[in-house]
Amino acid sequence: MTFVPGPPDHVLPLIAEDIFERHEEVWLAEEDDRILGFLAIRRSRTEGWEVLEKLYVEPEAQNRGVGTTLLDKAKELRPDGLYLWVFQRNEGARRFYERHGFRLVKLTDGAENMEHEPDALYRWP
Repeated sequence: MTFVPGPPDHVLPLIAEDIFERHEEVWLAEEDDRILGFLAIRRSRTEGWEVLEKLYVEPEAQNRGVGTTLLDKAKELRPDGLYLWVFQRNEGARRFYERHGFRLVKLTDGAENMEHEPDALYRWP
């Protein structure tokens, strides 16, 4: 599977704080008091779109339906539609979103994201 490596451990607390401060909704998937994954949704400040900005599943919890459950929750929360960005080289995530009804809107060269990584914009429905 191709993916973009995660951030260094020392920045994880800052990322967690940012997620709760910047997003209108954050939902966790838990099992036996252990977090398996999460989603975070917010309205785009520039476009006004509802954006599924974060969807993460712990590697050991993948392929167990956790991501699908979280994605279904996001769709339930925003029945009028969602956008999301994903790195182009994250082929597994792109296949996952496409299987769940997201359609490619555009590809970019990454010049406008902080990672400068080519990305893809998707929309559901």
